[in-house]
Amino acid sequence: MSELTKRSVPFKKSDELLKAIFEENFPDFLRFMYPEADTMFDFEKGLTFMDKELLEIMPDRERKKGRRIADLLVKVYLKDGTQKWILAHTEIEGGNDDGFPYRMFQYHYRLLDRYRVPVETIAVFTGGQTQGRPGEYGYFVFGTSLTFRYLTYQIFDHQEDELLVMDNIFAYIVLACQKALSENKIAEEELAEQRSTIARALIETNKYSKDRIMSFLVFLKSFLFIRDKDLNSNFDQYIYQVTGGTIQMGVIETIKRQEREKGLQTGLEKGMQTGLEKGKADGKREEAIAIALEFKKMGLPIADIAKGTGLSIEEVEKL
Repeated sequence: MSELTKRSVPFKKSDELLKAIFEENFPDFLRFMYPEADTMFDFEKGLTFMDKELLEIMPDRERKKGRRIADLLVKVYLKDGTQKWILAHTEIEGGNDDGFPYRMFQYHYRLLDRYRVPVETIAVFTGGQTQGRPGEYGYFVFGTSLTFRYLTYQIFDHQEDELLVMDNIFAYIVLACQKALSENKIAEEELAEQRSTIARALIETNKYSKDRIMSFLVFLKSFLFIRDKDLNSNFDQYIYQVTGGTIQMGVIETIKRQEREKGLQTGLEKGMQTGLEKGKADGKREEAIAIALEFKKMGLPIADIAKGTGLSIEEVEKL
């Protein structure tokens, strides 16, 4: 039996990781989706993320499987002077759901009704090449008709060679999503090489700050998860070499520091207070366990994970 056959199924992809990297790179996401983004949007005025407001318009989590945290609602200012701001609603969809177009319409009309401003709706499909990508909802009845169309992007709309030359960090996020679908289907050595290719492409752009690069590498190493310690050590050394020693990893140490400073402050204080504490109050203990697994995978201290999730140290150690 080959090593590939023996290897167990990798950890389920974390919605939290994907949502966080979208948020951090949202201006570049807009540049990726709209070639004229810098003449359309006034990025100097900043972005306002409206997670709380998005949840309020969908009471009782009226969503597929009752838990969808990868949706984004962002207030974006315009430059044309005709509208002060619009709401850019983005949903990240990994599966095939017949009710998806209607749900997008629901979001749209509820946002429009509540805020009375234009709503730009974007759906990003992160499944395989055969994944459906519905971009329209409508109906016709006697003399009445309705057609609602929204912008869609599927991660295989661009091939690897196209993404690698785009000089946009979001293109590398898309490529990481493509490669993540290969987990458990190819040898870890091949996945590790693909991970290094993505890292090198970003570093060689010479466009992003060291902090942006470090944050992306944290995402990349966690999202394209490899169990082999030697391969991870090689990745750490590779990053050190291609950056001329300016990024002294190990990436694992960086993950611990950045996730402690950023993840615990945002993920544990915000996500766990809103999601985990509510989830536990509702008896959803499995949510606490799932997120504890993700943080444990990232190498966070057991005591910090236990404190943030409400689990005991013994429970976290057994995961």
